[in-house]
Amino acid sequence: MNRRIVIIAVIAALVIAALATRGFGLVGGRNDGALSLSGNVDIRQVDLAFRVPGRIANMPFEEGTRVEAGAVLAELETRPLGDALAQANAQVEVANAELRKRAGGNRPQEIAQAEAKLAEANANLAQTREEYERRGELVKTGAVSQALFEASQAKYRAAQAQVRAAEQALSLQRAGARREDILAAVASRDSARAQRDRASTDLSDAVLRAPNAGVLLTRAREPGAIVQPGETVLTLTIDRPMRVRAYISENDLSRVSPGMAVNVTADGNAKTYKGRIAFISPTAEFTPKTVQTEDLRTALVYRVRILVDDPDDALRQGQPVSVSVPGARPAKQ
Repeated sequence: MNRRIVIIAVIAALVIAALATRGFGLVGGRNDGALSLSGNVDIRQVDLAFRVPGRIANMPFEEGTRVEAGAVLAELETRPLGDALAQANAQVEVANAELRKRAGGNRPQEIAQAEAKLAEANANLAQTREEYERRGELVKTGAVSQALFEASQAKYRAAQAQVRAAEQALSLQRAGARREDILAAVASRDSARAQRDRASTDLSDAVLRAPNAGVLLTRAREPGAIVQPGETVLTLTIDRPMRVRAYISENDLSRVSPGMAVNVTADGNAKTYKGRIAFISPTAEFTPKTVQTEDLRTALVYRVRILVDDPDDALRQGQPVSVSVPGARPAKQ
C-alpha cells in the first residue's frame, strides 16, 4: 500500500515537472496563452524656442511643472517689435495715399495751371510770329539786318516748341497717371502690407506657448537673457498620450493585430495599466540591444506601439515595462 502511494506521488511529481519545464525541454511549441513583450515608455520631448530674437522678460513656470496646451511659457520684451509694427503701419498709410493719388488722377487746379501755361505759350507764339513776319518784310528792303531777322526767326521757332511742350503737358494732366504707374502703386501698397503683417507676426511670436500638454523638463535660459531665433529656451516632455515601444518576434507577429487590448506593468509598481496596440511596423529590424527577449538576438523583430489608456505619474518616460497581450492568437504548433 505504501509502495503504491509512493509510486503515485513520484508520477505526479514527474507530471508537474514536465508541465513546468515543457517536457524537460524535449517537447517543442509555444504557450498558447498570453503573449509577453518587453519594451520602454517612449521618450517624447520638444525643445521650445522663439522664432524672433530678443530679451526674455518673463518665464512663469519652474522645472517639473505640468502645463496645459497653449499655456504661456515665456515672453520677450515687446518694445522693439512694437516699434517695428508701428513703422510698418505708417508705411502702409503712405502707400495707400500714393495709390489714391495716382488712381484719382490730377487735381482740377493742376489741369487749369497747364491750360494757363499753354495760353501763355500761344500768346508768346503770336507775338514772335508778328515780329518774325514784320522783320521778314523789312529785311527785303534793307531796313533791318539779316542777323536781326534770323534772331526773330529763332525766337519764333522757340515759341512754337514751347507751345507744343505746353500742349503735351496739358494732355498728360488731363490723362492722369499711366496704368503702369497705378499698378506699381498697388504693388508698393501690397508690399507695405506684407511688411506690416510680418511685423505683426513677429510681435505675436514674442510669446512662447506650450504646443502640447506636458511637463517642463528643463529651463535652458532665464529672464533677462538675450536669445537668438531657434535657441532652446525650454524643454517640454509630452507624456499624453503615453506610448510604449515594444518589439515582437517574427514568429509571434501573426498573433497580434492593432486594436488588441494589453496589460502594462513596471518594476516596483503594483498597478497594471490598460492599453491597446495602436501600430505595428510594416518592416522588420534586428532586435535592439536594449530589449531583452527569449529568442536569439539576431532574430528579426517588428516594432509595436502601444497606447496606455490610464497612465499616471508613476509611469515615467524611458522606464522599462512588460507588456502582456491576453487576447493574442494561439501560436502555431
